[in-house]
Formats: sequence, structure tokens, C-alpha cells
Amino acid sequence: MPHPTDESAAARARWLAELVEGLQQAQDIAWRFGAATDQSPEAMDLYARLEAVRVEVRSLQLRAVPSRNGQIDPNWMSSLPWDKDRKSELD
Repeated sequence: MPHPTDESAAARARWLAELVEGLQQAQDIAWRFGAATDQSPEAMDLYARLEAVRVEVRSLQLRAVPSRNGQIDPNWMSSLPWDKDRKSELD
């Protein structure tokens, strides 16, 4: 049975993915509106604000997820794929 924290993290990940998708759709509409209005300052401002929110949400998606006890596993870097290649070069 999954740990409640795992379920919460999965729900959060789904919600953030849906939010990014919605923001992208809003940006597409703002872009089309801007093109239809000869790139009005309002449309450009709206697009820029939506982009700032999208970037912030994206950063939330990329943050490290702490382990169940609230601490980040100190060995998390040992599983990075590029370190494995580098380690074999050094050996």
C-alpha cells in the first residue's frame, strides 16, 4: 500500500502538470489575441505574466521531493546518470 505522502506527492504532481497545461493554453490564446491586435501592450503584458507564472509552477515541479522523514537522502546524488559515466572514466 502506498504511503500517504506518496499519494499526496502524486496528486500534487498531477495538479501541477494540469496547471502548466492550462497556462500553456492561456498563453496560446494571449499570443493569438496579440497577433490579432497588432501586438497590443495589454496582450504582451498578459503573455509575459502567464509566462512568469508558468516558470514558477515549473520550478515547483522540479524541486527535490524530501524523503518520508522530511529529510533529503544524502545519497541521492549517487544515482545521477552522468555521475556513473564520469565515475567509469575516473576508474
